[in-house]
Amino acid sequence: MTPYPLLSDIHATAERLRGKVLHTPVWRWQTGIIEEQFPATEVWLKLELFQKTGTFKLRGALNNIAAMDEAARARGVVAVSAGNHAIAVAYTARLAGCGAKVVMPMHANPARIDACRELGAEVVLKADMHAAFAHGDQLVREEGRTMLHPYDGPLTAQGTATVGLELMRQVPGLDAVVVPVGGGGLLAGISAAVRQTNPHCAVYGVEPFGADALYQSMRAGAPARLERIDTVADSLGAPYAMDYSFNVCRRFVSEVVRVTDDEICLAMLHLFRDAKLVAEPAAAVATAGLMGPLRERLAGKRVGLMVCGSNIDPVRFAELLARGARIRDTMPVC
Repeated sequence: MTPYPLLSDIHATAERLRGKVLHTPVWRWQTGIIEEQFPATEVWLKLELFQKTGTFKLRGALNNIAAMDEAARARGVVAVSAGNHAIAVAYTARLAGCGAKVVMPMHANPARIDACRELGAEVVLKADMHAAFAHGDQLVREEGRTMLHPYDGPLTAQGTATVGLELMRQVPGLDAVVVPVGGGGLLAGISAAVRQTNPHCAVYGVEPFGADALYQSMRAGAPARLERIDTVADSLGAPYAMDYSFNVCRRFVSEVVRVTDDEICLAMLHLFRDAKLVAEPAAAVATAGLMGPLRERLAGKRVGLMVCGSNIDPVRFAELLARGARIRDTMPVC
């Protein structure tokens, strides 16, 4: 097994997923905040929030389940997730005709829990993500289910890498790609695809300060574990990094930076006002990175931003937009 997805693996995965996932569009952002504050920067949004099930997670789930034999499918699958991966696994399991149990934290958005149940999955709620992962591992041991991991392993990375492959074909000549980070599965796949396609293109990961497992791992030189997760970007709340994704990221990623929840809410507001996108907090993290810690180094560059998901209910979305508007209104006029 290679220590990262080879470009040949990624192309083969894209062929395997052809017709099962959507080839999501890109859109050049030339209005509002970009026009006003980033006039020299060419910004492209990769609109993966338009994917089936509302996020990129479907790509990894489909690639994992395709590798299972009939006996494994008969035993069923299990997923651990705050919502997006759980929805993707529920959808994938229904397509494959196998049973799915999804283990979610009690704080998971009710709309995501309902979506999993509507797709036929059995939902198990646990106190937090640490407890959810522990129970998921128990189901693997006791019921023989296959764990479809939300962010680790070669099959997951090959699936997420197809997003990067698409982007590089859609927008040639990018100087940088900016990716939200939870456990690092999306960043691992995209960075492998991008850097093997164009070694001169930088890849940046962006995490919330309250869920920065990969940032801490990069600093420590080994996968780190978080004692506490606290961020509005609940679908980025991975409690720890894992070996495979960490090592792929360490090989290909230029840097991981962090943003505050206020910066995330402000980015959500800009995406809604300028691009008319209903981006969940995690999907606004790359935009927050561009507008915050990466602003200077990406000035004048051709940049791709991953907008990775849209699974959020209207009430919560309105609350976070209102928070973003309050932040905007307290900022000094440039």
